[in-house]
Amino acid sequence: QVQLVESGGGLVHPGDSLRLSCAASGRAFNIYTISWFRQPPGKEREFVAIISWNGGVTNYTDSVKGRFTISRDNYKNTAFLQMNALKPEDTAIYYCGARAFSSSYYSEDYRIWGQGTQVTVSS
Repeated sequence: QVQLVESGGGLVHPGDSLRLSCAASGRAFNIYTISWFRQPPGKEREFVAIISWNGGVTNYTDSVKGRFTISRDNYKNTAFLQMNALKPEDTAIYYCGARAFSSSYYSEDYRIWGQGTQVTVSS
């Protein structure tokens, strides 16, 4: 089983960019689908983006399509979320989750999570 650590969050202005990282320790990172979820203040955790074990398949929630890009480097055991054109409504704690051998858009299907990284978009 892998352990996940997110980094790269911060306080930015609308229109700025951030790159989040999800570093995995442990074995067999390449058997895991990696997803990014976020939890806005006072709201439930929501799906943002997903990438298959080999990076060949990605998908995004509609509100971030064209602005966010998910990627992974299996040699470095790290997944990324490039976030461009950030908006105030992107403010949330961002979590990466790992799921072995299958994918899901639902947070309750994930058992492996990082601790989260705060992203705040404000003028």
